[in-house]
Amino acid sequence: MSDSYFPRWRPQRNAGGVVAPDERLPWPQMFAMGVQHVVAMFGSTVLAPLLMGFDPNLCIFMSGIGTLLFFVIVGGRVPSYLGSSFAFIGLVIAITGYGGHGVNPNIPLALGGIVACGVVYALIGVIVSAVGTKWIETLMPPVVTGSIVAVIGLNLAPIAVKGVSGSSFDSWMALVTVLCVGGVAVFTRGMVQRLLILVGLLVAYAIYAIVTNGMGLGRPIDFSIVGNAAWFGLPHFGAPVFDPHAMALLAPIAVILVAENLGHIKAVSAMTGHNLDRYIGRAFIGDGIATVVSGFAGGTGVTTYAENIGVMAVTKIYSTLVFVIAALIAIVLGFSPKFGAVIQTIPGPVLGGVSIVVFGLISVTGARIWVVNKVDFSDNRNLIVAAVTLVLGAGDFSLKLGGFALGGIGTATFGAIILYALLRRKPAQQAAV
Repeated sequence: MSDSYFPRWRPQRNAGGVVAPDERLPWPQMFAMGVQHVVAMFGSTVLAPLLMGFDPNLCIFMSGIGTLLFFVIVGGRVPSYLGSSFAFIGLVIAITGYGGHGVNPNIPLALGGIVACGVVYALIGVIVSAVGTKWIETLMPPVVTGSIVAVIGLNLAPIAVKGVSGSSFDSWMALVTVLCVGGVAVFTRGMVQRLLILVGLLVAYAIYAIVTNGMGLGRPIDFSIVGNAAWFGLPHFGAPVFDPHAMALLAPIAVILVAENLGHIKAVSAMTGHNLDRYIGRAFIGDGIATVVSGFAGGTGVTTYAENIGVMAVTKIYSTLVFVIAALIAIVLGFSPKFGAVIQTIPGPVLGGVSIVVFGLISVTGARIWVVNKVDFSDNRNLIVAAVTLVLGAGDFSLKLGGFALGGIGTATFGAIILYALLRRKPAQQAAV
C-alpha cells in the first residue's frame, strides 16, 4: 500500500485472483458487489432495531453514514461495513422497558447511553493508537472474547422465545421460520446460502401471508401502510436524553465492541495477507465516532459486521471502495419511507423465529473463536473463565452498587476479563477427567 492517507485503488493486478483492499474492479462489478454487501448486512441491521423498537429505516441510513465515517477515519485501509450492533439489545430493552411491539417510546433514554458508549469506545481507540493493542490482547485472549460473544446470544435467548410465545399459532410460525432459515442454510449454495437469514425470512414471510391473508388463520399482514407510505422522504431523526443511570449501563458495552472489532480486523488481516494492526486504533475510533453520530441522530450503536466479512471470504474481493458504494446505497434506501413500511410489515412470529436463529448463531460464533484459536480447556483457568461467564450472562446476573447497576452481559463481560486477570498468573493445572 502507498504511504498516502488513502490508497490509490489501482485496477486489479492479478486478473481472476484476489482483489486487495487497495485495488478495484471495473465500476459495474464494483456496484454489483456494493449491492451484495447491502443485502448481506440488511437482515441483521434491520432485525436489531426492530427488536429494540427503533426505526429500521433510520438505522439503515445511519449504517451508511457510519460506514463512510469509518472509511474516512481508517484512510480507506480496512474493508468493513458498520451495521446495528446486537450487543445493545438486552440492556436497551431493560432500560426502556420496551414491550416488543411497535415504536419504543423511551428511545431517547437509550440514545444517551449509546452516545456515552461511543465516546468510551473512541477513547479506547485513542489509547490503542498511542500504545498499541498488546494490552487488549492480554486482557482479552480468545477464551475471554469467545465467552463474551457467546454470552450475547445466550442473554438474548429469552427475549426471542418470549416474543413468539403469545399464542400457539405464533409459536408454530416461529418454528416454521426456523426451518425455512435452516433449509436455506443446508440445501442451497453460493450467495443464496450466504444470505440465509434474509432468504429464509422472505420464504417464511410468504408462508405466513398465505396462511393468514390467504387462509384466514392468525393475524393477517396489513399492507395498507406500504400503500400509504411515500416513495421519498426524510428519515425520522431522534435526539438523546442523557440520563446518568442509562449512560452507566450502556457505556461498558464499548468493551464488547472492542473485542468484536478486534476479532474482525484480525480475520480480515488473515484473509487479505495485509497486516492491519497499525489501523486497529483508528478502527476503534471510527466505530466509536460512528456510534456517537448514530446515537445523536436516533439510531442504534454500530459495529463492524461479520456478515460482510463472510461475503469477502467467499468472493475474495476486499476492495475498500466497495463499502463506499454499499454505504451510499444504504443512505439512498434510508430516504424511502415506503421501503421502511415494507420492513414494518414483517410479522412478529417470523421476526421471532429469525431471532432464535440469529441469537443462536451469535452464541456458536463465540464457540468458534475457541475452536479456531485452539483454546485449551484442559487448563482450569480457561475452564473456569468460560463456565462462569456463560452462566452469568445466560442467567442475566445483575450487580448493583449504589445507583449503578450492571446487567447480565455487562457482568459477564467484566467478570470474564477480571477473572482471567486474577487467575492467569497461577500455574496451569490439569482438569480432572
